Amino acid sequence: MSLPLLLFLTISAVSSAAAPLPLQPGFYSKACPAAETTVRSIIQKAMAREARSGASVMRLQFHDCFVNGCDASLLLDDTPNMLGEKLSLSNINSLRSFEVIDEVKDALEQVCPGIVSCADIIVMAARDAVVLSGGPHWEVKLGRKDSLTASQEDSDNIMPSPRANATTLISLFNKFNLSIKGLVALSGSHSIGQGRCFSIVFRLYNQSGTGLPDPTIEPKYREKLDHLCPPGGDEDVTGDLDATPEIFDNQYFKDLVLGRGFLNSDETLFANEETRKYVIEFSLNQTNFFKAFVEGMIKMGDLQSGRPGEIRRNCRVVNGRPIDILLED
Repeated sequence: MSLPLLLFLTISAVSSAAAPLPLQPGFYSKACPAAETTVRSIIQKAMAREARSGASVMRLQFHDCFVNGCDASLLLDDTPNMLGEKLSLSNINSLRSFEVIDEVKDALEQVCPGIVSCADIIVMAARDAVVLSGGPHWEVKLGRKDSLTASQEDSDNIMPSPRANATTLISLFNKFNLSIKGLVALSGSHSIGQGRCFSIVFRLYNQSGTGLPDPTIEPKYREKLDHLCPPGGDEDVTGDLDATPEIFDNQYFKDLVLGRGFLNSDETLFANEETRKYVIEFSLNQTNFFKAFVEGMIKMGDLQSGRPGEIRRNCRVVNGRPIDILLED
């Protein structure tokens, strides 16, 4: 077979795999029936070792799906020719528990090698982290492919910072056809987990360049945060995002109503007129919050780039391809 023909066939095979299949529940029911139970088992063990890992794993879906769709581009390590997303402004020294996804992938490769994508693992693991923390259950739609590349620049341009206000967040969610109610509900992911002092010191000592604390912070709560995050202190120290950081519930919204939101991007949801009504609704009705959160997670999980993809054997690197070898020769 001639080299040009071999190149053509290789490129054609890659291109034909690019069109995403419709996502659907039970996608692995025949090819890998143990997929979802395997993911749940590993996440449960990880959370038993460290409860915070549940929140960390759940956050991965947000930071992956908003950047060119749910394609596990977030999980790719940097290479000499590619700056990935792990060190982007919103992710560096913030995202964690990548090793938990590695554990899940290793387990699935033992059970059914080459079948379950890393992108689907992220979505399943996020759902399981919520359920295992006491939150709602939902059927996840599966069938994603893993990205062949990642972009630190795209992540920097898309992902909001902890300093973001409600107007910025509404604009971001609108780009992805996610409603204001969906924004508030998905912000409820901060019902579990912790944040760093780095993300709030400006609120405590220099809000909007005033040299003063954020006036929306309830005074006693501010005293607590002042003690946790003193001026010149260790900005990697972490604080609870709500009063029940290991339980997925509506306490997060109750705290916002009381002026006890940890992040600026949280408390701004109560300060803004467009989002406040949903904060109040969810603070009073956990069932409504759970329903809206599930709807938001499913809709966010539907985001796809339509780019070529594969099933990675290792979530941190793309698979070796014949075309790569040929071009090197």
